[in-house]
Amino acid sequence: KLRGRYAALSIAAVVIAVGIPLWWKTTETYRAWLPYSHINELGSLQLQLSMEVEVVFSRGTLTPEQQKKVPLTQTREQQHHVDEADFSLYKLSESPCGSVVVYVIPETSVLLPEVGQGGELKAVLSALDPEIEQVVRTMSFSHEDIMAALSDRIRMGRLSKESLADSMRSFKSSPGYEITFSLLNPDPQSHNLHWDIEGAIHTYIQPLLDKLAPVANHSVDSQILYYAVLGVNPRFDNSVSAFTLSADSLAHVINPVEARLGSNAASSNPVLNFLLFVPDAHHSPLFIQDHSKRVVDSNAFHSPRWGGIMVYNVNDRYGQEAEFPVHIDIDMAHVMGVFLAQLRLMLGVQSAHPPPGFLLQSPGSAGLTDWELDRLQWSRTVENVATASTSITSLAQLLDQIGNIVINDNIAQ
Repeated sequence: KLRGRYAALSIAAVVIAVGIPLWWKTTETYRAWLPYSHINELGSLQLQLSMEVEVVFSRGTLTPEQQKKVPLTQTREQQHHVDEADFSLYKLSESPCGSVVVYVIPETSVLLPEVGQGGELKAVLSALDPEIEQVVRTMSFSHEDIMAALSDRIRMGRLSKESLADSMRSFKSSPGYEITFSLLNPDPQSHNLHWDIEGAIHTYIQPLLDKLAPVANHSVDSQILYYAVLGVNPRFDNSVSAFTLSADSLAHVINPVEARLGSNAASSNPVLNFLLFVPDAHHSPLFIQDHSKRVVDSNAFHSPRWGGIMVYNVNDRYGQEAEFPVHIDIDMAHVMGVFLAQLRLMLGVQSAHPPPGFLLQSPGSAGLTDWELDRLQWSRTVENVATASTSITSLAQLLDQIGNIVINDNIAQ
C-alpha cells in the first residue's frame, strides 16, 4: 500500500512538474506585445503642413512707406536685369516643391504679356498692395482641402458644395491607375474613322503622367469598338435642329457601353475610362444638353470615379452625295483637350480660383503646375495617413477583443 501511494504521488508530481507546463506551452496562443496606447493616440494625431513663401518685389512696386513695413530680418535684396519672362524669373528664385514664390511686378511691366509663355513661373501678381495670404491659401492646402481628403470620415454637412463635388468626383488614393481610351464607332459602314491615339497620348497625356509619377503609376491603353451604341435613343430637338441627349438620360448611357469595354483582370488598380463616341449618320448631329436645356460647349460629360464620354460629330465633314464609308481624321487636339480636363478632375487636381489681381501659372504642356502637384501630394498624404490610422486602430481593437488569435512578431512590428 505504501509503495502504491508513493507511485501515485510520483506520477502526480511528474504530471504537475512536467505535464502541465508542457501542455500549457504546446497549447498556448502566442501573442506578441502591441503598443495599444500608441495606437489609440493615432486617432488624435495632429498633422502640421507647412510651406515656405517667398515674395520677390520688382523695382518700383513698393512706395517708401510700404518698404518701411517690410521686416528687414526677412528680406533679401537682389538686383537683376530682366529680358525674358521665363528665364529671368526662373533665375531669380528656384523654389523647391512645397513652396510658393510670389513675384510683385508693376502693371506696366513688359513681363505681363509673356506670362502665358513663362513655363517656370510659380505665381505672378500684377496688382500692387496684394494680400499674400490669399494667394498662398489658393495655391496651398487649405482646411477645406483637408476635409475633402477625409470626406469618407466626416459629416457631409461640414463640406462646402464645391469640396464635396471634388471629393466625390475624384478617385481615391491608389498605387496605380489604368487609363483606357476607347473610340466607339456604331456605324463603320458609313464612317471610316482614323484617330492618332498613340501620338495624342504621347503629346497631351504622357507629360501629365510624367509629372504625376511621384504620386502613382499609370498605364495607358486604347481600343476601337465597332457597332457600339449608347443605351439611350437620342431625341430630335427642333429648337437646335439636332439630336440631343438630356442631362437626365446621361446616367443610362454608361451601363450598356461599359459591358463592352472589358477590364484588366490581372490588375487591381482603378480604371479610368475615356470614350469618344461618333454618332451614326442617322443620329447626327448629336449634342449633350445640361439641366437648363442648353447645349454643353465641350459636348462631353463625366461620371464620378468612372471617367468621361465625349460626342464627336462628323456630319459636317461630308455631303449627301459622299461615297461611303467616308474616311474621317479625328481632330485629336480638340478631343484630348476635353479628356485632359476630365483626367485632371478624376485624379483629384482641383481647380483654383485666385483672388482679383493675381495671375497663376498656367499648366502649360505638362498639364499640371508645380503647386497643383504639391496640393495633390498633400491631399494624398492626409488621405493615406487617415486610412492607415483607421486600419491600424480597427485591427488593434479586433485583436484585443479576440483573445485566442495568434499575434506574430512581424505583425507587432
